[in-house]
Amino acid sequence: MAISTLTPPRIARSRLTGRLVAQIKRHPTVALGSSLLLLMMAMALLAPVLQTHGPQAISPADRLQGPSGEFVFGTDMLGRDLYSRVVHGSKISLLVGVGVAAISISVGLAIGLLTGFLRWFDAIVMRIMDGLMSIPPVLLAIALMALAGASIQNVIMAIAIAEIPRVVRLVRSLVLSLREEPYVEAAVSSGTPLLRILIRHILPNTLAPLLVQGTYIFASAMILEAILSFIGAGTPPEIPSWGNIMAEGRTYFQSAPYIILFPGFFLSLAVLAVNLLGDGLRDALDPRLARRL
Repeated sequence: MAISTLTPPRIARSRLTGRLVAQIKRHPTVALGSSLLLLMMAMALLAPVLQTHGPQAISPADRLQGPSGEFVFGTDMLGRDLYSRVVHGSKISLLVGVGVAAISISVGLAIGLLTGFLRWFDAIVMRIMDGLMSIPPVLLAIALMALAGASIQNVIMAIAIAEIPRVVRLVRSLVLSLREEPYVEAAVSSGTPLLRILIRHILPNTLAPLLVQGTYIFASAMILEAILSFIGAGTPPEIPSWGNIMAEGRTYFQSAPYIILFPGFFLSLAVLAVNLLGDGLRDALDPRLARRL
């Protein structure tokens, strides 16, 4: 009989690798989405290294040149290298996506927990949330940007305010069902403080749906930022975001369509990566789906 020569640490690593491979085979969209997203993040972090020219360097003699060896993605109407601007634009989109997801999830979670457990608080807050949800997110963000002015921070806050009501409604619906569970009723009957009930019994059961919702908000925020920048209500024009690049190139679309196509492709790829990750996490975290499989 063959005797294994693997040491305990190697056995543990082998088992961990086996479980990881099994999970990737079972949920390939998680691996594909996370890989694409990691590549996008690496591009954003390494933008100063990956750039071939300064993103703001103007060269009128090279304006509206097509893709070539010197200018991989071509140049815009001011002779700026489109490749370098697209690479730097990834930082803006990912920053907005992460910022909006973090703010809306954290604020929406806190409000949703209280509205689902306190009836008097629910009657007041949910009417406000219903009013905010009756306004299309783009129009609400445009109105907030008109009041606050153009900056990356204001874009993040404007989009986050538009997304918070959706998170609140999701968390509230989860809390309304969870508070009827026997273990929650037992905790209330025994006099457990409200904060401890929310943190210990309610919060852990909301994390999986919130994680999936966070990926949706991430993708939606990147699209909204591009829309706001495209119509001139987003990040300042001097910042090379994907929306700004497409907005500047719309006038020259017939003669230089690559100015819109390249940033649009990368925006679509980033949104696809986040959506694949969200779909995979939904399948992996749904206990009913797991039982069927």
